Amino acid sequence: MESSPSSIRKGFILAGLMNMSVLLFSKLFTNPVIPKFDPVVMSNFGLLMILIWGLAYISVANNYHRVKWLIAVFAIEKFIYGFTWINWHLNNSITEVFDKDLFAGMFYAVYGVNDWIFFLFFTYVFFNLLKN
Repeated sequence: MESSPSSIRKGFILAGLMNMSVLLFSKLFTNPVIPKFDPVVMSNFGLLMILIWGLAYISVANNYHRVKWLIAVFAIEKFIYGFTWINWHLNNSITEVFDKDLFAGMFYAVYGVNDWIFFLFFTYVFFNLLKN
């Protein structure tokens, strides 16, 4: 199954924009609740790096076909965040986060779903590029 280059391009842009939503959930990095519940991965520095990854996705949207191994790196990165999200949910209470802050609760509720979706997207793109 092949997707059009235009659709794939839009996928990269959407992935980047989704990462940029960290600005909303973190209230421009002023929300102390997100880092409180995962100070290693979701520190303000970690949230900034999520934003930077998003910019990286957008930066290759027009030329993704020239950087297939970077797309593999994107897939690995999304896998790691998705796995980390599952692990977080197995060891923490999302209810506690929602009790402290709605935006932080929404962030912890959905960020991994986003990561798994884009893991599949980047993996799909990578394997299609490998065939060419």
